[in-house]
Amino acid sequence: MPLHAIRADITTLSVDAIVNAANERLAQGGGVCGAIFRAAGAAELAEACDRVAPCPTGEARITPGFALPAKHVIHAVGPVWYGGDRGEPALLAACYRESLRLLREAGGRSIAFPAISTGIFGYPLDQATRIAVATVREEIARHGEVDVTFACFDQHTLDTYVKEIGP
Repeated sequence: MPLHAIRADITTLSVDAIVNAANERLAQGGGVCGAIFRAAGAAELAEACDRVAPCPTGEARITPGFALPAKHVIHAVGPVWYGGDRGEPALLAACYRESLRLLREAGGRSIAFPAISTGIFGYPLDQATRIAVATVREEIARHGEVDVTFACFDQHTLDTYVKEIGP
C-alpha cells in the first residue's frame, strides 16, 4: 500500500526521506523539528540547513539525514493558521507537493510526513489531514508510485489520518 498512517516517532523510520515541519529559517525548533535535529545530530543538521536557508512558507529544502535511519530530511515550511483566508490551504498543499518533488529529484521512493502545521502553527487537524491526503494522492497519480507514511505522534492524529485515507 503506497499510502498509510502509523503511530510512530518519525525519527526512527527507515525511509528515503523524512519531512521536517520546519520554520522559514530552517532553525532547530520544538516539537517534531527539535526531535529531528536531536536524532540527526543537531550541529551537522544545523550547518546543512544554514546552507539552504531561508525557505519561504509553502516551499521545501533537502539535506542529508546524518545519524537518522532516513537518507534525507526534507524541510517543509507549512503555513501558520490565521483562519484559512490567507492562502493557508494552498500553502499547505504546496509543502506536500514540494516535498514529493524533492524526493523524486533525489531518486527516493519512500517518504514519511508528520502532520505539517498542526502543532504550534495551529492548523486544524481535520482540515490539514484532508489537504495532506488529497495532495499526496494527486501527486502519486501524476508522478507514479511512492511509499508514503504519515507518521502520527498520537492516537488522535492517527485516527484522523486513518479515517481520511479510508480502506
